[in-house]
Amino acid sequence: MSTFCSCSEETYLRAYSHGDIIIGGLFPIHKRTNRSESQFHETLICNSYDLKAFLQSQVMIHAIKEINQRTPRVLPNFTIGYDIYDTCGDVSIAIRATLQLLKDQSDHQSCLLPQDIPSALPETKAVIGEWHSEVSVAVARIVALSSVAQISYASTSEQLSRKFKFPTFLRTISSDRHQTKAIAELVDKFNWKSVAIIGSDDEYGKYGSDNLEQNFRNLDICIEFTEILPGSFSQNTSTNNLAKLVSKINSSTAEAIIIFTKETNVRLIIQKAIDYNFNRTWIASDAWSTSPSILALPGIKKAGEVFGFVSMRNEVPRYKDYVISNFNNTTNPIIEHHWTQYPLCSNHVAQSDSQESKPCMNLSSLAENIDDDVSYNVYLAVQVIVEGLRRLLKCNNHGCTRDSKFRASELFLEIKDVNFTVDTTHIFFDHSGNPSLGYDILYWNMAQSKIHIQTIGGYWPNEKIKISKDLVRKYNVTVTAYNCSKTCQAGQELKKQRKLCCRVCVPCANGEFSAKNGEECKLCNDTSYSSPQKDKCLQKKKDFLQWTDAFVIALCVFAVFGIIVAIVTTILFAIYRRTPIVKAVGGYLCFLELFSLLVCFGLTFNFIGIPTKASCKVGLPIFGMALSLCIACILANLLQILVGFDFNQTIKLWIKKLNQPVVVVTIISGIQLAVCVPWLYFDPPKPKTFLSNTTIMLYCDQGSEKFFLGMLSYNATLALSCFLFAYKGRQLPDLYKNAGLITTSMTLILIIWAILIPIYISAIVRYKRAIECAAILISGYSILGCHLAPKCYIMLFRKEINNENAITEYIRKHYEQNNISVVRS
Repeated sequence: MSTFCSCSEETYLRAYSHGDIIIGGLFPIHKRTNRSESQFHETLICNSYDLKAFLQSQVMIHAIKEINQRTPRVLPNFTIGYDIYDTCGDVSIAIRATLQLLKDQSDHQSCLLPQDIPSALPETKAVIGEWHSEVSVAVARIVALSSVAQISYASTSEQLSRKFKFPTFLRTISSDRHQTKAIAELVDKFNWKSVAIIGSDDEYGKYGSDNLEQNFRNLDICIEFTEILPGSFSQNTSTNNLAKLVSKINSSTAEAIIIFTKETNVRLIIQKAIDYNFNRTWIASDAWSTSPSILALPGIKKAGEVFGFVSMRNEVPRYKDYVISNFNNTTNPIIEHHWTQYPLCSNHVAQSDSQESKPCMNLSSLAENIDDDVSYNVYLAVQVIVEGLRRLLKCNNHGCTRDSKFRASELFLEIKDVNFTVDTTHIFFDHSGNPSLGYDILYWNMAQSKIHIQTIGGYWPNEKIKISKDLVRKYNVTVTAYNCSKTCQAGQELKKQRKLCCRVCVPCANGEFSAKNGEECKLCNDTSYSSPQKDKCLQKKKDFLQWTDAFVIALCVFAVFGIIVAIVTTILFAIYRRTPIVKAVGGYLCFLELFSLLVCFGLTFNFIGIPTKASCKVGLPIFGMALSLCIACILANLLQILVGFDFNQTIKLWIKKLNQPVVVVTIISGIQLAVCVPWLYFDPPKPKTFLSNTTIMLYCDQGSEKFFLGMLSYNATLALSCFLFAYKGRQLPDLYKNAGLITTSMTLILIIWAILIPIYISAIVRYKRAIECAAILISGYSILGCHLAPKCYIMLFRKEINNENAITEYIRKHYEQNNISVVRS
């Protein structure tokens, strides 16, 4: 089985100091190696020296020295040693270093096999590190095999909070769950509505990006795009990944761009932002929010404004003095390597030509590079381990009751339960190994010639962020890049298009309105409609057959004329009621006929104006009954003519039985009454509204379609019966042409209703009642004009044929012409 390390002579940068209890340290003193995706290197070489990481590694040494030298002693009779490795930010190097830290005390030379680790008693009792979450994940899996406590000072990935995967992992920096929540709250506080997220394909960037997306979704903040950088992004700049990313940022309308990845990646992005003068708003994660190398980029102000988050900052006690004193004359390989990178200026003249080309550094300048966030977290990690040791070894100011022979798991159990105050910082760990520490919110103040990073607020776990009110007022604006600074006219809505957060002005649809600039379009209610400008709702006008309508006026004129003609006809028939022509029309039945026609003409006015329950009920049912009564009278009159002049004995016998005018009229009218009364009772015509775009149409619904069609069908049947009887009697000796004129009137009624019914069905609502009026008037006029009016003409202008002698002579001549003998009674 292959081993986790190589037993060759190959070594990496390391600082070791013997002690009764050893604390391991992992620091990325170099940022990267020569490893790449395209090339394989048998020997890994570290490059990109990191001054800040070097100073952080020396914080651990400084804190351990102080503990060993403090009076009274923190751990009487015990000294603490350290074993610090440079991981170069590389997982494989960190794994090798970790395996070296976990070697058995009895065998300092052999490499450990995986199956050997759980049974070994490692010399190192706790490990401080690493910086990068991706590296810490790999280290945490290994140290957990020996139950060695690992305390990271900078790894924030939320994945490391999963205790079933990383049971011995602790940290002195809050997890990304809190950092991402704080970033989301900052965006919300400034009323920004769109963001872009740039992460990376590692434990830190990927989980941070995922958490950010979830937090922004909860706050209904638009994410214009999320870009996950490949692992080789900062090492292989020849690819077009950077060009594509720059293009995305340039075309983006996001109000804030959040970069949640390591510093080496950020430097490339910000450099391009400076080159293209982006002038955007950036939000920095703790990985680069205080980066001196990015702050020192020429023209950094062209990139725009920067907000950032960093672990709660504090100054490491006496550390600056320790650095200025040249580390109290301490020497170790890591310090020696540092002086090869940055020679002391005082010794610069004495160095060789190759060294003279390197920048020198005095101790004061070196001290200025000390950060107050990660360095303090390293200091806290040392103090936490020492507090755990005090509890485990049962120490007081005079001595400890236990010896140094203890298992690493015992120390871990004590460390995770610590609850104490370091200087002014109170610290304890929750069940996930996360500390009770928060974040400082930073702002890169570029108003002066030298950029100053100032703290503008803070965030504590499970609490809301606190930030400068003046700054909130400055950035809490309503017209932003989110809506592309568009000013929409009234009647337009700012609407999101496709996947971009930038909104555009979209006109409201018909029936919608938007009263203010970019306000969401809202629907008008059913009784109103949107104005042409779509900026308000206008009340719909009620539309019905109004008296002032030209078509309605024409209908009224015809109705009035019909009433006048019917009344005049009635008067004439009353005057000449005893004459043969009145008897030929049906005698007293003609008055019922005229009455029904007067009702039909009068109903015209019922269909005009606002429909009411009463007017709707009166309309069609009353017309149906009136027309039935009128046709019944005509049918009874036709039966009289057939009985009087048809000498076919077979036909005459059964027709004679039917020649009972009162019975015929009663039965025929009664059937229609039996149809219309239930119609009025169960489902009568009723007023209804039809909503069009700009009007409310008022009309009468016919109610039950079955009763409506039944009424029309029955009247059509009566008209057809009249037509057939009249057609049969057209050869009879009828001086007054009743049969022929009735045939004409019934034909007109049938044709008119056959034409008007499909027109009625397809007509717009407004004119349905007008069509009903027209059909009723035409029906009335066809009977009045074809059946009754000619009789009035005879009464007034052909009086010579309005007597019995004229009728008798006409009948005689008719039969003589047909060679039929006439028997005079």
